[in-house]
Amino acid sequence: MHPALSGTTLLIYDLDGTLVDSLPDLAYALDRAFEQAGLPPPGETKAARWIGNGTRMLVRRALLDAGLALPEVEATLERQLARFTTCYGERVCVNSRLYPGVRACLEAQKQRGIRQAIVTNKPGAFIAPILETFSIDGFFSLTLGGDALAEKKPHPAPLLHLCATLDVAPAQALMVGDSRNDVEAGKRAGIRTLAVPYGYNHGEPVEASQPDWMVESLDQLV
Repeated sequence: MHPALSGTTLLIYDLDGTLVDSLPDLAYALDRAFEQAGLPPPGETKAARWIGNGTRMLVRRALLDAGLALPEVEATLERQLARFTTCYGERVCVNSRLYPGVRACLEAQKQRGIRQAIVTNKPGAFIAPILETFSIDGFFSLTLGGDALAEKKPHPAPLLHLCATLDVAPAQALMVGDSRNDVEAGKRAGIRTLAVPYGYNHGEPVEASQPDWMVESLDQLV
């Protein structure tokens, strides 16, 4: 058994970039929304650097990249966010894929009796369609979207709220993610952290955030 699992009774996963490669569908929705507004579509390469802080920040970063001045960005943000939300809602999980090793990891923890949950900055309405598409919805005791609380990761509040709801001490939990947001949220919550290198993390190596452990694939937790 991987040492990160010693004393662990709850695994908390990030979603985008950790369990699911959702970039193709997020980028597609962002491109369509920008085309509808008469703006140049950003494309996957840029979108990959912007994922991780929720859809509002994703759209805001794309508007700034398109060359809009800050006052114009603020004036158009809500309208453009609504376009993106509609486009993404129409095809949440068409070209997204489950990362290798994820299903094996989820099944192994279920067999061990370790509870599993998701804390993501993605709006909650988009979580279930993705989990159901890959038939992994039954593995999780609780899922928490980025619009559930006033704060998002890297704030520790979502992790602490989840632990309190499931009656698990933070010291008995493990935060598993792909970005500095996940590592920082875990550290601030008093939760040990484990990171994977294949996600998005704004184009930076996640090991720079100094998680407690790194694994190349989640099947190393099997």
